[in-house]
Amino acid sequence: MPDMSYILFQREDGVLLFVEMPASHAYQLSALNLRLHKELTKLTADNVPKLPKVVAECGSLDLLDESITPVGGLAYINELETTFASIREQAYPLVSLLTEIRALQAQLEQWYEEEGLL
Repeated sequence: MPDMSYILFQREDGVLLFVEMPASHAYQLSALNLRLHKELTKLTADNVPKLPKVVAECGSLDLLDESITPVGGLAYINELETTFASIREQAYPLVSLLTEIRALQAQLEQWYEEEGLL
């Protein structure tokens, strides 16, 4: 089994979200999320998404609530890309943010392919 890490997010409503990432890419997702939050205030579109905030990163995860299931990193980044691609704005910083999201998306796709998980 590949070395995985978990990123803990908290939505505005307090709900926690666990994203399972390759350990080699976990920091990139956390850093991307921090950058997205920093730049969201600069967007002027009327459909800017509400993003969960990074709360923690951890190397292992023992969930005691069976109703909670970690989200796969590629699924999370694919949803993030779809969300940002739907924003009705064509200027910086959106173009830059989409480039960063898609770069991590491509890296994850390659990682999953190399690991034989796609």
